[in-house]
Amino acid sequence: MKTFFKATMIVVFLLLCSNGIQAQTPQTKLNQVELMKQGIGYWKCESKDTTFVIEDKYYGGGHEVYIKSETKGKIIWEGKTLVGYDKKNDILIESVIIHNSPDIALYLMRFISANKFEEMSLENISNPEQATEKWTYEFKSPNLLIATHILNNKLVYVRNYSRVKQ
Repeated sequence: MKTFFKATMIVVFLLLCSNGIQAQTPQTKLNQVELMKQGIGYWKCESKDTTFVIEDKYYGGGHEVYIKSETKGKIIWEGKTLVGYDKKNDILIESVIIHNSPDIALYLMRFISANKFEEMSLENISNPEQATEKWTYEFKSPNLLIATHILNNKLVYVRNYSRVKQ
């Protein structure tokens, strides 16, 4: 009986250990700077009578981005952003200035997969799960970018941007 008990304990121990070993698969670190280069270019989304534009230019080691929305040929909203890499926190930081305001807004951006990144206010850096506002961007193909905006756990919009050849 003791032999059976010992053999059973050894089998249980080996099963538990092998399961623990399998769970420790190394996670590949995503290269935030390289992945952000997917966004370089001129992107456009048309929705009813409004056109949304994102123009992303590589600048130094970061990005200079112009964004605007236009309705019936009139600019409704526009802004400029700079995006750079924060090595210490392994995130991209975006600073945004809107055309009609002296205020600056700071956002953190992080790729969560090779073709998808999230963006939220820099205030949420210590606790991203608590962010009340979040944007998700997914490169569905080299010429299609899906932007999703969530506010207070409610969908605000989903926009499909197409890369425009210039």
